[in-house]
Amino acid sequence: MDATGLRALLDSVRYEVLPAKATEDKVLAHVPRDVVVTVTASPVKGLEPTLELTGRLAAHGYRVVPHVPARLLRDDAHLKEVVDRLREAGVDDVFVPAGDADPPAGSYDGALPVLRRLSELGGPFADVGITGYPESHPLIHDDLTIQAMWDKRAHATYIVSNLCFDPRVLAEWVARIRRRDVTLPVHLGVAGPVQRAKLLAMATKIGVGESTRFLTKHASWFLRFATPGGYSPEKLLTRTEEALRGPASGVAGLHLFTFNQIAETEAWRRALLDRLVG
Repeated sequence: MDATGLRALLDSVRYEVLPAKATEDKVLAHVPRDVVVTVTASPVKGLEPTLELTGRLAAHGYRVVPHVPARLLRDDAHLKEVVDRLREAGVDDVFVPAGDADPPAGSYDGALPVLRRLSELGGPFADVGITGYPESHPLIHDDLTIQAMWDKRAHATYIVSNLCFDPRVLAEWVARIRRRDVTLPVHLGVAGPVQRAKLLAMATKIGVGESTRFLTKHASWFLRFATPGGYSPEKLLTRTEEALRGPASGVAGLHLFTFNQIAETEAWRRALLDRLVG
């Protein structure tokens, strides 16, 4: 990818953070106000920590995108309460995945019914994001995940691709969704420059049930982080040139999974931007 293309991606980034005790201070210390911050939600801790951190960061002047997993919503009344609270905080963008809560907290077992309900409520948010799966979902066939994006497209304004480390898989997936006439802009989900030991520690901190699932589902990640000079976000982005080049790909920017290594992620982005400008 040429320097201009990579620079444009790095200028339009979103940092995904987990709502832990120190997250607010880390964001305030290291993240510029023009970087969008997205806040995850945990099936172990529920939506409350996400909503609280979203409100606080929004009050500090950040553009914050809370994750509102369908399976954490108890019912329509709970959804309405969440919407009202987020609107009050000035939030105009939400990300609606299905979520991992098993069993679901209520009647919503996937994202589509929640997206439809938001449309019925008059579309309270200017932007609504949905998940894309470049690598196969452990439980859902690839064609079904692309069909799901097609079904959701009327209720959403963008797609965030799930974490992917394989440039070829990423390129093929972008081409496939465009062939299926899914035209929503895509924010590419990429892991930030996280050391393996820190990633393991983070996975463990997430919560016992969650970290077990995290480690089981993503064993291959740790191998990539372990190899000498193994994973680097820059290498992945450079090798995904075909998928990212040109308006037809519809890639709007990067969604960086920071695993709460927020200072390291921003330092990496600034250093890379400086190199590209230089």
